[in-house]
Amino acid sequence: MNFNAPLLKPIRVLLFPVSLIYGAVIWLRNRLFDKNILKSTSFNLPIICVGNLSAGGTGKSPMVEFLLKLLHNNMEVAVLSRGYKRKTRGYALAHPRTTALEIGDEPMQFHQKFPDVSIAVGEERVVAIPQLLHDKPDTKVIVLDDAFQHRTVRAGFNIVLTDHSNLFTRDWFLPTGDLRDEKTSYQRADVLVVTKCRPDLSQAERNTIVEEIDPLPHQRVFFSTIRYGMPYHILHRGETTIDDSMEVLLVSGIANPAPLKKYLHENSKTYYEIPYSDHHIFSIDDLKDIVKRFDAIQTSNKIILTTEKDAVRLVKFEQQLKELPVYVIPIEVQFLFEEQGVFSDIITTFIREFTYRP
Repeated sequence: MNFNAPLLKPIRVLLFPVSLIYGAVIWLRNRLFDKNILKSTSFNLPIICVGNLSAGGTGKSPMVEFLLKLLHNNMEVAVLSRGYKRKTRGYALAHPRTTALEIGDEPMQFHQKFPDVSIAVGEERVVAIPQLLHDKPDTKVIVLDDAFQHRTVRAGFNIVLTDHSNLFTRDWFLPTGDLRDEKTSYQRADVLVVTKCRPDLSQAERNTIVEEIDPLPHQRVFFSTIRYGMPYHILHRGETTIDDSMEVLLVSGIANPAPLKKYLHENSKTYYEIPYSDHHIFSIDDLKDIVKRFDAIQTSNKIILTTEKDAVRLVKFEQQLKELPVYVIPIEVQFLFEEQGVFSDIITTFIREFTYRP
């Protein structure tokens, strides 16, 4: 365990005894699944799980979107998420009038960007999948968002993500570290993706990380970085460019805003930040604070910038946002070492050659 890691603040180190208890509970739970005392259920269609071993932002949403871009034009795809911090419970299927409060911010983001894809939420995946298939019987593949540790469903293909700046191999159990599963659980993955890497990651560093992860013979380790797109207005979708003459007020409620702040540091004149907790539900008072802070910036070349995940929770203030330059910055996954085609082929081959194993 790396006690020098930035995330291991003093209070987290003091909670080390709690993390030992948490780790023991996780270990016992995994052994019960391994021995089939706790049951896992398989389904007779390809299910791809996107998950991680850590709490926080490893880039699951961009990876889900990558899969949807890869698949949705060729087959009926559905996404099943938990719907974290929504105001509803149980199973729900997105419809044209759905809001983020009903299904959660990330599923809402998927629903807005891929309106032809079935987006559903449900805390109990093993219950929600049959309901989803009942509602959408033509579904050919399901993408499970953030479900690797939920072993009641046995996915046919598991993608495990780990942040380059906080590799699971160097982490520890919550609350001292960020792990919510055992390090050895990576062995259940089919592929592992080291996310949020520098675009110029060297071959030598790649080899060192692969050696540290120590993949099993059947596993493949990929490396990806974040690519930011052109910011677009939250309402009218008009685009703008961030350059070294612009000042930016960053409004974000995501688990790991560090890559975005680095981007703004490198591309804008200067930036200011109003940080919120992950999945924060914005209030009208929050909006007033944002406007007040924005008005205090003494330049005409300025914008308010937010993430796509935050935008789905801000757009409810449509009337107030009409006159504000609130822009949303899209992100997408870019695989390094020219391996995007290899990764895509592995996914499509799994679907094409899928065989049901009860």
